[in-house]
Parts: sequence; C-alpha cells; structure tokens
Amino acid sequence: MKTEKRYNDFSSFIRRKFNTRVQKVSIDAGFTCPNKDGTKGVGGCTYCNNNTFNPDYCKPIKPIKQQINEGIEFFSKKYKTQKYLAYFQAFTNTYAPLADLRKMYEEALDHEDVIGLVVATRPDCIKDEVLDYLEELAAAGNFIKLEFGLESTKNETLEALNRCQTHEEAIDAFQRADGRGLHLGGHLILGLPGETKGDMMNHAKMVSRLPINTLKIHHLQIVKHTMMAVQFKKTPEMFTFMKLEEYIDFVVDFVEKLKPEIIIERFFSESPASMLIHPKYGLKNFEVKYLVEKRLEERESMQGRLFQITH
Repeated sequence: MKTEKRYNDFSSFIRRKFNTRVQKVSIDAGFTCPNKDGTKGVGGCTYCNNNTFNPDYCKPIKPIKQQINEGIEFFSKKYKTQKYLAYFQAFTNTYAPLADLRKMYEEALDHEDVIGLVVATRPDCIKDEVLDYLEELAAAGNFIKLEFGLESTKNETLEALNRCQTHEEAIDAFQRADGRGLHLGGHLILGLPGETKGDMMNHAKMVSRLPINTLKIHHLQIVKHTMMAVQFKKTPEMFTFMKLEEYIDFVVDFVEKLKPEIIIERFFSESPASMLIHPKYGLKNFEVKYLVEKRLEERESMQGRLFQITH
C-alpha cells in the first residue's frame, strides 16, 4: 500500500482508518509473566524492566478508568481533539482467566473517548477462548490490536534471553489469531547478544511470512535492574553495538527486505536517561525516524525493494 513515505508507516495508517488523531494511553493492570512467576521460568527476560516504558500515571493499584483519565489529561495538554486506544502494555496482558480479562478490557472500552484496545502479550500466552472473545469485541466495531513480543526469530537467542518461548510458538499464535478481524502486531529487538547482521536480516524474512499487520523495531538497550545489565558489566564481550550511522543504514537494509504490506510502527526506542546504561545515542524516536526516512531517500530506496528477490 502506497503512502506519502518510502515505507508503510503507522501514523498514516491511523489517519486513514480513523480520520482523526489517535493516541495510545498506557495501562498497567497488574499482570505478570509465566517466565517470572515460575510457571515456565523465573527472573523474566534478561533485558526486561517495564519501568523503562511505563508512564508515571501507570500504577496497577489505580483503577483502569483512573489510569485512562490521567493519561488523557497528560496528552490533552498538547492535543485538544483526539481519540484514544487503551494500551495494556506492562508484562503479559492476556495472562489471566478470561473472566478477569473481560472485566479489565470492558472497563477500558466503556470510557467515552476510547475507541479500541492494544493488548501486548507473549505468543505462548494466548488461548483460543481469549482469541474468540477479542474477535467478538472486534466484530462489535472496536479496533483491537493484538501485539506479540517476538524479540527474535532465532530459538538460540530466545533461550539465551530466558524467554522460555520458541519462534514456533509465535508462528502458531499468529496463525490462530489470523482471520478474526484483529490487527496483529509484532515486536523485534535488533542487536541481541550472539546475533550477527545476517541473523538479524533473516528476521525480516521470517516476520514477512507471518500474517502480521504492524511491526515495531528497536535496537537493544541495556537498562538498569536487569539481568542483562549484570551480564554487560561482567562480560561486555557478549555484546556488539552499532554506531548510530551504522544502525540507520542497517534499518534501511532491513526495511528493503521486509514485506511492503507490513506497517512499521517504529524504528527506535529510547529508555529514560535515568535508566539507560548503553548505548546512549542521545536522540528521540522522531529524530531517528527522520534519519531513516532521509537515508531511504538518499539511497532512492523503499520498503520491500528487495522483498521479491529474498523471497
């Protein structure tokens, strides 16, 4: 699908779909993960600290409606007229009994300014009964984005991250979620320990095989209070980080091989300075987005340029 950009960008998709500005409002509903609570593992993923992306207003002790109202108050100072998507973001947001999920999701959808949900989860934590329910919500006219954390398509990497999940489970989750009227998203981290540029480029090929609508990409960040921070301090040779210019070029290479229909939601994510250990590029998401767009133009390239060749 063509847009005014050289890649299929998320903001243009949102404008086309809703004909207004739409903002995600994060919610922390108090979920945990199966690789934290002992069901599949303990300690969680080695890179993970949810505090790096949870806004201050997100506290699981607050009712969901209160978190939404505080989020709207925060964003309305900058944007007066807009609608909102309730973003169940922290930890694994389908990892609870269906009755509990119903109560939480419907409390969010009952808000007059909320037009849909974004539900972040793990591919191994989505039961068919939950997919059936989300399908019902979508059929009722709600925008339902189900976002799976892929992180990598290489099982050796997933094992090293204490992910306690395989890429085959991700394939299964996407296949079971397909055809239900849901907007399916995925998330990848580029630069994970042990992965070569060839491995990372192969992610573009593997993700393009999935029935996926939207992809988030960002570089590996070492943040405080994670197992990876300990690893980085003790064995820094485990890690290889790209310089900013190198990362921009690599992202363009990646986008060239990505299926052109996949909507790209982001290329970058900068953790709060108080929590970020390495790398410190000193740029915001929109600044990196501009650099990627500029490099695509300089190379006279576009998303999917090499997709047919590599597939």
